[in-house]
Amino acid sequence: MKIVQTVFLEDVRVFAPIGFYVEEQLLGNEFLVNVSVKFDAGIDDHENLDKTVNYEILYQIIHRVMKPKRKLLESAAHEILKAIHDHFSFAKTIDVSIKKMNPPFGGDAAHSKVAVQYSCI
Repeated sequence: MKIVQTVFLEDVRVFAPIGFYVEEQLLGNEFLVNVSVKFDAGIDDHENLDKTVNYEILYQIIHRVMKPKRKLLESAAHEILKAIHDHFSFAKTIDVSIKKMNPPFGGDAAHSKVAVQYSCI
């Protein structure tokens, strides 16, 4: 029997200095980050944290990557994906999406969003 497990961390709220415009980098923006990591789970030993994806580490990666100033969400999404893959090399797929809440384009938009995916399937 093969068991595939997915760990999700959804709507992680981060306030970060990310944005193309200088004002966004000075004032910061609100972001919601979503991550999912799929991997082969064993058929036993489901109480061993070393054999799963620790969502506390996912949370730490998100906050570390989102902290520095940067212009594009894409660079943050790629860096989060790479850091997760480096830490959990057994991952089969990794999905990362970042929503920028109330983007400043002068119109009414709830959010903009970028997403990246890694897959070895």
